[in-house]
Amino acid sequence: MATSDSTLSVRPTDTGAPTQDGSPPAPVFRTALGDLGPAFYTALPAASLPDPHWIATSEAAAADLSISSGWLKSPEALQLLSGNATPATAQTRATVYSGHQFGVWAGQLGDGRALLLGEFDTPTGAMELQLKGSGMTPYSRMGDGRAVLRSSIREFLVSEAMQALGIPTTRAVSLIGSPLHVRRESIETAAIVARTAPTFLRFGHFEHFAAAGRLNELRALADHVIDHHYPECRDAAFPNPYSALLRAITERTAVMVAKWQSVGFCHGVLNTDNMSILGLTIDYGPFQFLDAYVPGHVCNHSDTLGRYAFDRQPNVVYWNLYCLGQALQPLIGEPLQVVEALEPYKRVFPAQLVAHFRAKLGLLIDTAGDPTLIDGVLQLLADNAVDFTLFWRTLSEAVAAGTGSEAEARNAFEPIRDLFADRARLDAWLLSYQERLAQSDVALAADLMLKTNPRYVLRNYLAEEAIRAAQAGDFTEIHRLQTVLARPFEDHAGCEHYSAVPPDWALHLSISCSS
Repeated sequence: MATSDSTLSVRPTDTGAPTQDGSPPAPVFRTALGDLGPAFYTALPAASLPDPHWIATSEAAAADLSISSGWLKSPEALQLLSGNATPATAQTRATVYSGHQFGVWAGQLGDGRALLLGEFDTPTGAMELQLKGSGMTPYSRMGDGRAVLRSSIREFLVSEAMQALGIPTTRAVSLIGSPLHVRRESIETAAIVARTAPTFLRFGHFEHFAAAGRLNELRALADHVIDHHYPECRDAAFPNPYSALLRAITERTAVMVAKWQSVGFCHGVLNTDNMSILGLTIDYGPFQFLDAYVPGHVCNHSDTLGRYAFDRQPNVVYWNLYCLGQALQPLIGEPLQVVEALEPYKRVFPAQLVAHFRAKLGLLIDTAGDPTLIDGVLQLLADNAVDFTLFWRTLSEAVAAGTGSEAEARNAFEPIRDLFADRARLDAWLLSYQERLAQSDVALAADLMLKTNPRYVLRNYLAEEAIRAAQAGDFTEIHRLQTVLARPFEDHAGCEHYSAVPPDWALHLSISCSS
């Protein structure tokens, strides 16, 4: 049951107070989901975090949100973003939702280790700020409500890495550690990530009220989402705003998944409660960027049936959208209208995916044979288990080098050949590719490729090295990785090893839902 504002603990607050260095005050928060009633949340404070300390902050995220970098590094911010202070102008809340986990209805879930501090205004609109790892809530389901340093480092780094890659994502503003002991597979220390998004509402929020037959709450939630995030769905051109909402969410989600597949990103836990209604990548747990291109790769060792394998992601996401459609059906009406609202996925996803791979190949002009060319190289990568990120970047550099002298052009593709065991098939594909590439301005193609194919992604072993150092008290590697991943398409002097083939020990890393 939700508590009232008056039951919140009286705690220190920094909201609106000047910082010690005279920089602007903290963001002025107001209560998130303020037009929704207590059926949607429980109001409570975060659990105190003993002896919090800064590990990292994202000045890029702060700048985008118009948060003062001075405030972000202040003692006041440390207290607020560790859960040891409460915004003076907002009620902090944990929300309730349900969902399907690994394809099975899991019933009531909710923010078991997350708390909305509130929302605040930014140049791009209202943003919510949420603490992940802030202690138990009524939705913790026997959990401790904490996040460990290991998983928090991964979420902080990948949030900003995905942003730099141009993939829709929640953002990470800060990472705060504590000596507080937390038990997972072993004893670890606690950490909190402060993350932002226009909303943290998920497919599971709708499923929760639909499954309980609470149509008034379901309608209120849908109206809230339309009014705050999809106002175009009330356009007179759409006779049913709820059908229009499902269609809009479907299209955004299709765009996001196409971007995942184009960079080799595996989410790992695509449960319906881990799907954002804004088409944002959310809830980073056992994620991975592919090393060798193995389409059936499963990055989460808890996923024993391989439901969330890399090549299954597009279909699983469509299944999740279908679940959302079923939840919205009482508002939409005829089942056929639900099916029609989901249809854009079958068009948008493949079209976006082909467009991304055309850009990765530097193909400036669309032709009917492009899908065949794309499928051909992906099959080659799979059959030869070639490193996905390294191949695309090396190909980009080969095309760029090939714009020079005849001798340079002749030798440019040798580094590509070194990545493959089956060079005869590769040479046949390269011949078709170079003929196709010659139809465009090769210099422009190379420029597009170098801006599309990153040199750096957050490989699992890089995150693991940063984690091990941090667990020993050294945060230098986190900061170095953060700098490199913020500009993934550029060369960074002294960081060549970050873009190399992973070491053999990386093959044995095991990532689970607690990671």
